[in-house]
Amino acid sequence: MNLWQEYLRPTTVAEALQALKSASGPAIEIAGGTDLLLDLQQGRHSPVHTLVDLNSIAEMAALELRDDELFIGASVPVNRIVLDPLAGVHAEALIEAARLIGGPQVRNTATLGGNVAHALPAADGTIALTALNTQAEIASLSGTRRVPFTSLYLGPGKSALKKGEELVVGFYLLQIKKGQASCFKRIMRPQGVALPIINTAIWLERENDTIREIRIAVGPAGPTPFRAIKTEDSLRGQKYGDFAINQALEVLLAEAKFRTSPQRASAEYRQHLVVVLFRDTLRTAWERARKA
Repeated sequence: MNLWQEYLRPTTVAEALQALKSASGPAIEIAGGTDLLLDLQQGRHSPVHTLVDLNSIAEMAALELRDDELFIGASVPVNRIVLDPLAGVHAEALIEAARLIGGPQVRNTATLGGNVAHALPAADGTIALTALNTQAEIASLSGTRRVPFTSLYLGPGKSALKKGEELVVGFYLLQIKKGQASCFKRIMRPQGVALPIINTAIWLERENDTIREIRIAVGPAGPTPFRAIKTEDSLRGQKYGDFAINQALEVLLAEAKFRTSPQRASAEYRQHLVVVLFRDTLRTAWERARKA
């Protein structure tokens, strides 16, 4: 039995949107397909008539500087991001997260847009993009718009995108400046299961020995990508050191809503681990900012 009946390869975003709209049966976009094809094969996805392949759309495959921002197209393979020198400079946390997505073969095919489209609130790429204050470019037949990256999430596996009517074209991240840096770290099961127990991403700007600005993302700590706003507030303008970090940890443990997962870890264990992971991630970002 065929998994689909029609396969289209548009060359522009407008053509892709029109193909989704005019398909004679249920249609869905595909780029890497590392999750989608498995879901179709194993019956975890509703039947599809038309696949709309996005890989021939130049705009969605771009990875480049645009004014003061780094643009990463939604169809860019994860491993290309890992190896790209621009991403290495301006989005180090994303590089570190991307290295942990699947194995080498998956990373050569899977895309950042696909990672986001699954709307998993604690996916490695998601947590990194959250800390980097990413904006997403969304296209529909009526035009394009830019929205905060986190607004794409309604809940676990639930995307705010209008199915068949909207596409993520790509992502915009601010270029790194002197005194700024980012870091991503995670703790995963030791048996080789590529599922994070907990992960953390931090972007910060330092001024001498003071944390001038900071963004913190932790997952899983809620039904949508979690920014630790109150924890950020407790650190902003503070002198870096044990006193400020200990105070911030108290705020973080009260702010984050960890849950128990039978496949991963208990909420209590995650609370224990986040103390170590947060300290380590913050320290690394702080030291990188000194060298920036």
